[in-house]
Amino acid sequence: MTSTHHRCLLIRHGETEWSRSHRHTGRTDLPLLPGAEGQLEKVARLLQGRSLAAVFVSPLQRARQTSEHLGWTGRAEVDADLAEWDYGDYEGRTTADIRRDRPGWDLFTDGAPGGEQLVDVARRVDRLIARVRAVPGDVACVAHAHLLRVLAARWVGLGPEGGRYLALAAASVSELGWEREQPVIMTWNVR
Repeated sequence: MTSTHHRCLLIRHGETEWSRSHRHTGRTDLPLLPGAEGQLEKVARLLQGRSLAAVFVSPLQRARQTSEHLGWTGRAEVDADLAEWDYGDYEGRTTADIRRDRPGWDLFTDGAPGGEQLVDVARRVDRLIARVRAVPGDVACVAHAHLLRVLAARWVGLGPEGGRYLALAAASVSELGWEREQPVIMTWNVR
């Protein structure tokens, strides 16, 4: 089987207190909400029967807990490149709150003061894609909304700003793959 047949499953972590209230949760290491187990049972059903050559997970506990709930304890490799966007001064704030101070602010255009710019996130994602494509089989990546959105955009050859068009819910599964030699998004934001 050639690498063009391999798939990359993107799994966004289950819900946290801040994801529920739409607060930017970059490096704040929040746990999953108690009800997240029910969300993740649905994710597990979506993944049932999938054979994976590798599982990569963000170092943040909400992603690690998601991976553990999916049965990948001891199997998942923590990868720092899967950590969420560093929102810097905007950590813990909602977009509406940020725009009161900075009208028209857009994460994909303006980045996060005191944190990462889009080019920083894209650099991490490009390294990760190279690692994923080198694995001889399907891979799962358990991580965060904005990071996974940039990953999907880069997978299909778009600029990283293309991630702005790909909404991603908590406890969702998306699949990246190939149509012949063309990298494609096979499914997106399935819950």
